[in-house]
Amino acid sequence: MIDVLGLGCAAIDDLLYVAAYPPSDAKTQVLRRDRQGGGLTATALVAASRLGARAAYAGTLGDDDLSEWLLQRLRQEGVDVAHIRRRPGARPIHSVIIVDEGRQTRTIFYDLADVHGAETDWPAEEVIRSSRVLFVDHFGVEGMGRAARIARAAGVPVVADFERHEMPGFGDLLALVDHVIISRDFGERLTGETDPAAALDRLWTADRRVVVVTCGADGCWYRTAADPAPRHQPAYPVPTVDTTGCGDVFHGAYTAALARAGRGSADLACARRGSPDPAETADRRSPDPDPAEMIRFASAAAALKATRRGGQAGIPTRAAVEAFLKEQRR
Repeated sequence: MIDVLGLGCAAIDDLLYVAAYPPSDAKTQVLRRDRQGGGLTATALVAASRLGARAAYAGTLGDDDLSEWLLQRLRQEGVDVAHIRRRPGARPIHSVIIVDEGRQTRTIFYDLADVHGAETDWPAEEVIRSSRVLFVDHFGVEGMGRAARIARAAGVPVVADFERHEMPGFGDLLALVDHVIISRDFGERLTGETDPAAALDRLWTADRRVVVVTCGADGCWYRTAADPAPRHQPAYPVPTVDTTGCGDVFHGAYTAALARAGRGSADLACARRGSPDPAETADRRSPDPDPAEMIRFASAAAALKATRRGGQAGIPTRAAVEAFLKEQRR
């Protein structure tokens, strides 16, 4: 069984580290450079894999060098790529990221030429139904909506990471997501609310299980089906080195925790019913574990990522996150 299935944004990030981001018409020395995998969905899947989940990518790539490089990186990170669709001429997003080491900020320049989002007939319905969690973003809204409808009908939770909303059909896709996790900036653009707690109220519907608005160094605000009052999770104080990918890692860690809880529910159902196959007996819409625990886990993973350079290269392991949380409790 797939723990986390993702269909959307996969990128190659060429990172350039500079002492300070330059003004217009200036020259700046590159201190070092690195190439890593990136993208909303791909980074979340790599994070989920490092944190112990069985992650799979079912997006569309081509036969060019960039696609081959990205496939190899996903395989190395333990992400299942058996369900990828190959199309001649397609390729991943290619980004150049300028990391300002003085202010600990980054500026992203991305190229979407020949990039395919989620497709309207891929992957097969049985692949979606066999997943414990479906992860969606805004790359290919119509295809994402089709996958989300299949998932929700099968009782599979849908977790989302959105950064844009002007595409046709976005509102329908948003309505299908029961675990919404978005940044404060996007939440303000989407809802018109500058207060994260107010944005939670605007995003809440009867079908939601969890809504989270992440606020970087200010932590995050969240609301759950069990507790409608807005709650605040402070960010963990760490020595920040590079914030590239921290939001994607938060998403991946939360999704891994959600899938792990679903796996535990399947094992419990198997034991109770005497079935040898948890996949046949699991109720994937059983009550979620304590969302506060999942959000603390995600916050810790994002904090540890910020202490290391690179988007995917800095993702911690589950053991590292659990050790960090244990130390924080002390």
